[in-house]
Amino acid sequence: GKITAVSAEAYTNSGAYMYTSTKVLGNLHLMVTGPYEVPNAHIDSYTITTNNVPGGAFRGFGGPQGALAAETQMNKLAEVLGIDPVELRLRNVLREGRLLTVQTPIPPGVSMAEVVSGCAEKAAWGAKAAHVAHNSLQSLPANPKALRHGRGFACALKNIGFSFAAPESCDAIIELHGKAEIERVVLRHAAAEVGQGTHSALRQMAAAAVGVTVERVELVMSDTAVTPNSGSVSASRMTFMAGNAIRGAAEQALQAWTNEERPAIAHYTYVPPRTEMYDAETGVCMPNFSYGYVAEAVDLTVDVETGHIFVERVVCADDVGKAVNPQIIEGQIEGAVTQGFGYAVMEDLQVRNGRIQNPYFSQYLIPGIKDIPGRVDSVIMEIPNPTGPWGARGMAEMPLLPLAPAIIAALHDATGIWFDEIPLLPYHVIAKLRQHEASTA
Repeated sequence: GKITAVSAEAYTNSGAYMYTSTKVLGNLHLMVTGPYEVPNAHIDSYTITTNNVPGGAFRGFGGPQGALAAETQMNKLAEVLGIDPVELRLRNVLREGRLLTVQTPIPPGVSMAEVVSGCAEKAAWGAKAAHVAHNSLQSLPANPKALRHGRGFACALKNIGFSFAAPESCDAIIELHGKAEIERVVLRHAAAEVGQGTHSALRQMAAAAVGVTVERVELVMSDTAVTPNSGSVSASRMTFMAGNAIRGAAEQALQAWTNEERPAIAHYTYVPPRTEMYDAETGVCMPNFSYGYVAEAVDLTVDVETGHIFVERVVCADDVGKAVNPQIIEGQIEGAVTQGFGYAVMEDLQVRNGRIQNPYFSQYLIPGIKDIPGRVDSVIMEIPNPTGPWGARGMAEMPLLPLAPAIIAALHDATGIWFDEIPLLPYHVIAKLRQHEASTA
């Protein structure tokens, strides 16, 4: 049950211009072996310039593509070997001090085994669910005899922060106002707020770093005249990077306050450990300075007459290091699961001769309230990250990565058929079922 070698080839479509395609390919190249200790690896990956719309960044940035291959392969191996999928993973996941496929040690704070175990425990993985749920929203009219139930499991790791020698830093300014005591704290920062709750988390971290209540913290955000550069809100980096910058600025401002400076002001630039690009000859490198870890278990029902899939339940375990704001984390998990469901089951961009054939939301379907998984159980795990602020690590992208292979595994459990392509549109499912029936007739 131990992995000895992996061979993989990956191809991506960059479109007409190399925008982020090579960077996405770098992540795919690293993550196609999964979160496992692999002593021998031969991986070739290519991004191809075509007469199509240029490819861009998407949640996971190469991670979902790598996880789809790595985790589907692990589930197939588990079946062939007769080993439980969770047990097979626990025998092979990366642990503290072990080498990545690029032959450098994984950064400290590795929690993949704990996350896999935590997800399996919450999902009661050892017990097969006996019921078959009928979802009237997706299967009208449904024949109860056509409904099949299945369970699937997958896990993944994802970098936190920029990779492969990309310049990385984050600045913060802290101002302490008052006389005998700190009456007001001003945080100047440039993190973008796009609905994910960044500004709330930054206020909480500033309050914790200074030692005041959140109500005393004021934000001055994203004003290029008075706020320093923070870098983009991407790569699951902002909690990690901003938290370290805020903590550093707070320590310096508190020292100035102790020295009777009024107001006490400090500007701090956090620079994480350096990363490296792949060596052109050997592939050896230190690709990232920190990682996040995730595992998911899926329960679904498939109608074998219509091909419709309804995901009843997703158990998502994430190691966040330190939960700065648990409610925001749950929102990120639920949002990523919904987006991952669309990626795996519904969203199908049609391109012909360089032209998009379904450019409207009436044609390019994304999950609505009637489509999303019936229940998402968030398992927030707090295993400290040695380099993170208060032990925190980023997590926003992670829940999307293993969902598609977990759904594929659950669909296999329900039907006995392996699906190697996404999206799992109803007519794709029906075609595969009919093909299987014909081949076994």
